[in-house]
Amino acid sequence: MAKVKSFDELKKIGQDLKTKMSALSNKNHPDSIIQIKVAMATCGVASGARAVLEYMRDELEKRSIPALVTQTGCMCYCYAEPTIEVTIPGKEPITFGYVTTKKADEIIERYIRKGELIEGVIPSNYQTIESI
Repeated sequence: MAKVKSFDELKKIGQDLKTKMSALSNKNHPDSIIQIKVAMATCGVASGARAVLEYMRDELEKRSIPALVTQTGCMCYCYAEPTIEVTIPGKEPITFGYVTTKKADEIIERYIRKGELIEGVIPSNYQTIESI
């Protein structure tokens, strides 16, 4: 960790932490913030999910897009790793497969910012566990 060289730097770090904590406090209200879950089971990590997770966190913050990016276990799409699930407030979650940092950029710009569906969506096979 870099050394803090001034009081202004310390205040900025504090403000950044407050912003992040505010986003985390909204995690129980999925209708209020974009949520992105990155599958980080063994197959996901082996396929590059860690780089996707870090890229999503960094880029969303750089672009000032309020979102909660978390890691999760297996989403059962091992054939399509790395996989991520994106939930935009008011919309159904969408799962994307074969996500690279380049694909993550496209998801941010086209799906999250513009609302356009893009290639790479993994169709869901059921609506709820009760319908199986």
